[in-house]
Amino acid sequence: MIETIDKIKTFNTELGYIKNNKYIENTKIILSMIPDYFFKIPASSTGKYHPSFSLGEGGLVRHTKVAVKIGYTLLQSKTTNNFTDNEKDLIIISLILHDSFKSGVIEEKYCRVDHPLIVTNFLKENKDKFTFSDQELNYICECINTHMGEFNTDYRGNVVLPLPQTKHQRFVHMCDLLSSKKFLNINFNGNEIIE
Repeated sequence: MIETIDKIKTFNTELGYIKNNKYIENTKIILSMIPDYFFKIPASSTGKYHPSFSLGEGGLVRHTKVAVKIGYTLLQSKTTNNFTDNEKDLIIISLILHDSFKSGVIEEKYCRVDHPLIVTNFLKENKDKFTFSDQELNYICECINTHMGEFNTDYRGNVVLPLPQTKHQRFVHMCDLLSSKKFLNINFNGNEIIE
């Protein structure tokens, strides 16, 4: 029996953080299009760079959910939050999608260092399927392209990805970075964070 993945239901909690209905519908369309492997693989192909909750089957989904939860929590703070409501939504969307092609368009054995570029190329190639404005899509793509921060080189030391420059790019990078730290011990019930 072939198990089907409800890609949208997997991220119902995170979709609930988005206020703009147009953005929710667009994100659902994108989620339905990302590779099935995303929902099954660990966050780290080697196990070296992520905490235990993000290892094993479904680990990449759990890593993504933690990155989104960190972002959402920080965006609720009046002290650290200087984003518009639409910017907050676009940041959440960027975090949901940031690793959606982590192992390539077709699943490869290891993580692709250029996976942010693969995600944004996919989004741009399929933009006719979404109702994001060019400005909104560019905002998302800029956040995704730079989410790796200083970890932007291939195994030969060649720079592959741009560094974060803007406040929204740095914010997304920090959420991803924090969600990958081994000192985190977050409990899950299935793929849902236990509060």
